[in-house]
Parts: sequence; C-alpha cells; structure tokens
Amino acid sequence: MLPENRHDVVYLPSSAPMLICIIDAEEEFDWSKPFATANNAVTNMQAQARAQAIFKRYGLVPTYAVDYPVAAQEQGYGPLRDFAKSGQCEIGAQLHPWVTPPFEESVGETNSFACNLPYDLQARKMESLTAVIEKNFGVRPRLFRTGRYGAGPDTIRLLQEFGYDIDCSVLPGPAITPSSPDYSNAPSQPYWLGSGKRILEIPVTASMVGPLRVFRDASNRIFTSPVSRFAKLPAILARTRLLYRARISPEGHSLDEAQQLTRTLYWAGQRVFALSYHSPSLSPGRTPYTRNQADVDRFLSWIDAYLAFFTTELGGVPLSASQVRDWAQQELSV
Repeated sequence: MLPENRHDVVYLPSSAPMLICIIDAEEEFDWSKPFATANNAVTNMQAQARAQAIFKRYGLVPTYAVDYPVAAQEQGYGPLRDFAKSGQCEIGAQLHPWVTPPFEESVGETNSFACNLPYDLQARKMESLTAVIEKNFGVRPRLFRTGRYGAGPDTIRLLQEFGYDIDCSVLPGPAITPSSPDYSNAPSQPYWLGSGKRILEIPVTASMVGPLRVFRDASNRIFTSPVSRFAKLPAILARTRLLYRARISPEGHSLDEAQQLTRTLYWAGQRVFALSYHSPSLSPGRTPYTRNQADVDRFLSWIDAYLAFFTTELGGVPLSASQVRDWAQQELSV
C-alpha cells in the first residue's frame, strides 16, 4: 500500500491547497469493549445534518465512507441518501469485517483488520458491502476505506476487482497495534497505487510536527520504542512541542495542532489535505471524543474554525474526493 517509486507521489506545489473530508459513517459501539457482530445501531446518522450545514457554507462536499450496518438499514442510509441526491455529499465504502457478511472468521482484535483475513473472505465481504451500497444508495462507490486502516497485500487487487479508483486506508505512521499494518514509510500526500496509475491513495493527513520532525527515522523510533514509552519520552516531547503526532481531525487533536500540521505540510509542498472523523462523534456519548452535547458543540465549532482557517489563511479550495482523483488523473496528461 506504499508508492512503488517517487514518481507515483502526486506533487503540484504551485497550486492552491485542496481540502477533502472523509467521514467514517458507521455503527455505534463501545470502543472500550470487544468487537461484536451484534453492534448494528446507526441512530447517529440522524445527527449529521449540523455538520452538513457547515460544509455547505464552505462549499465542501464530504464523502461518507459507509459500512454495512449503515448501508443496509434505512435509518442509516436514509439521511445520507438525501444529502447525496442533493449533491451535498458523495458515498464511499468502509469495510468493518466484524459487521459485514459473510461471518466466517472469529471476531476479535486480529480479525478486525481485514488484511488478516483470507483473500476469498475479504473479497466476499467487499462484494456484499459494495452490492448493498449500490442497492440502497443507487450509486457505485468509487472510494474505499478499510476499517481501522487495515489494508494489506490483497487490497490493491481487491480494489481493482470491484472497480474502486480511490483508496483512503493508509494512516501514515507506525502500526497502531501488533495486529495492524505498519505505515511508517507512507507519505501524507496522495500517490498512485500499483501499476497503471488508476487507483489514487489519499492517506489520512497525519504526520509529526515540531522542530525534531526533520529526524524522521529517529522520531518514529521514539514514538514506538517500548523504552521510550516507559520513560514517557513521547509525552515529554509533545508537552514541550518539540515533536508530536497530529492529524486533521477534531477527534483527540486540538485546532492549533491541526493548523500547525497543515502549515508544516503546506510549507513542505503538500497541496492535498484530508479532514476526517467518525460519524458517531456527532451524537453525544457514542465515542470518547463527545461525551455530552457540549462536547458535540465544541466538535462542530472545531470543524467550522478549521474550514475558516483553511479557506482564508491558506486560500484553500474545498473539493470532493472524486474531484481530487479526477484532477490527479488530468495531471498525468499534462
């Protein structure tokens, strides 16, 4: 899932910065408890309208990467289908293996990452997910995200098989668990996957920020070494702002951190940025980030303030994910 060579990375330093938004549209579950196939509630879809109103003011068309419970239940797909029909959003796919049929694997931490499943089972789960999206949304999804960023050796082949031309499964940085992929060498800017330059990877916009980020290999070791963690070195560096990991998300990242990350990558030549979060965060008590309505209000204010920053200070342009992919394809012929 990494670029095969430096020519696969999409650069255009002279252009205005572009911002997309990818929302993990998914079921509600207790993040502190084990994964369960029975977790299928999707009441949070009714809470998406307030964020949509913000996006509309800035001309941003987000992509909802919907998983099987959202795509299969009218309470889930109904509100999003209305947004999509009016041109206010795009619909992509997100594979949560534990709630996507067929259910043949043992459900748990390891198998929550699709890359740890056999190819055939991954394919059949992708087939059922893609089919239910087509049935209930009336569109063929172009964008795919592997839940928990669990892409692997089979992912490119599966994307080709099911006709996806955008992937957003890569979270740059070390593995988040011993069972998950390691994306330490992944760039944060878009790049072409595999041969033929047909599938565009748009990674999560995440990177190290701070004066020590120039020492990339060393900084990765600092944040992954058991010795460093035991000595609380990552926390010390973060408090002193010498080095910290950030992403463009209101989930666990301050507005200042997201802005600094954006400036840092912009100055380094990056021009495509991705805002991301999970749909249940707009419903109080559904994720650790929004325990109550006041948290939700602050969450939405964060989104509003970041969009204001991006479009004014940086002079950025809000785009849809499909527009970015089409733009990148056009650049190949220039």
